[in-house]
Amino acid sequence: MGIDAVSKALKIKIFMDGADIEPMKAAHKAGTVKGFTTNPTLMRKSGITDYAAFAKAAIAAIPDLPISFEVFSDDFASMEAEARVIASWGGDTFVKIPISNTKGESAVPLIRKLSAEGFSLNVTAMMTLKQVKDVAAAVSPNSRTIVSVFAGRVADAGVDPVPLMRQCKAALAGLPKAELLWASPREVLNLVQAEEIGCDIITITSDILAKVPTIGKDLDQFSLDTVKMFYNDAKAAGFKLI
Repeated sequence: MGIDAVSKALKIKIFMDGADIEPMKAAHKAGTVKGFTTNPTLMRKSGITDYAAFAKAAIAAIPDLPISFEVFSDDFASMEAEARVIASWGGDTFVKIPISNTKGESAVPLIRKLSAEGFSLNVTAMMTLKQVKDVAAAVSPNSRTIVSVFAGRVADAGVDPVPLMRQCKAALAGLPKAELLWASPREVLNLVQAEEIGCDIITITSDILAKVPTIGKDLDQFSLDTVKMFYNDAKAAGFKLI
């Protein structure tokens, strides 16, 4: 099954996570994703030095799908100023606000203020039900809010993220414009899990996105394909033991 067929069969929306403009444009043209997210870490890895220039180029190339751009200051007054700059860029832009600053101080008061003004927000870096409940209590039901829970990092801590994500989904039940996002997936199985839970969005990097067509593949055939891969690679490498 190709990625287009898989995407159409799923209720969950796939957002591409990254900061490389050409793969973003290709995914947009192909219609395989429903939106995009990025962050300062991904931008740095991609060698981006001019944040605003990259963001404006991405918006110009993809004006009709949501793209999230994150503030990066550590004090809330500067975060607010950056949020207003990001929102001014147009397109279908969401402003990413981390759940706290580096001192662990909650960003909920800022989130409440911006949401009341009608900002489209992506509240990010959350990993606990309390954080999600605090955000749910703060945001306006009339403003679009993406609630990004880093389920992959929860799993990295040795905790099953599935029960947590179910609870987070329930916590957002009274907010018609709030969407739960499964962030930092580690494997294609996470897409299946997020779909079963009823998550609204999952972010997927290009490497995991390339594996999506394997969903539903016959495991006997998958096994045979794997054997063929090992055989062909050993032959291409010229390996010999006897």
